Amino acid sequence: MPDADTDPLDDRRDGRDETPTERADRNWGEVLQELRVLQTGTQILTGFLLALAFQPTFADLTDGQRTFYLVLVVLAGLSTIFALAPVALHRILFQQRLKRRVVAYGHAALSTALVTVAALVVGVVSFVFDVVVSDAASTVVAIVLGALLVVLWIVVPTIMRVRGRREEGR
Repeated sequence: MPDADTDPLDDRRDGRDETPTERADRNWGEVLQELRVLQTGTQILTGFLLALAFQPTFADLTDGQRTFYLVLVVLAGLSTIFALAPVALHRILFQQRLKRRVVAYGHAALSTALVTVAALVVGVVSFVFDVVVSDAASTVVAIVLGALLVVLWIVVPTIMRVRGRREEGR
């Protein structure tokens, strides 16, 4: 990949005067910032889950609740692995002039991590409702949180994206 000194200015009409390499550097910084936010929440949920197994009342869980718990622990592990994957890739490819590929990989890993974190958040709250209230309450809260998550993480951004494209086309 050419460096910033030899990259021609890109042809994007977004008000930025940057080369493709400069854009990749900026995008990488944005990916890292998003990963920092994601990792904090994931670490808190993972810590909560891991601490549960060592509580005296853990033995009172039903087999179904234990299975649900273990699924959540696996989701927490997957979320952490996906969220750390771009950092590991960057370390391996450091100074190889592959920043655009690293950014594309980071985007894919971050998107995947968001999916696992979404399932983890809904699952952890549902699990708590199952243990503390009832199976029915667990199902209701999972449906409500899942719907809210879809609206805020998918529907609203999609609407904004479509509206933005329409406004650019005017």
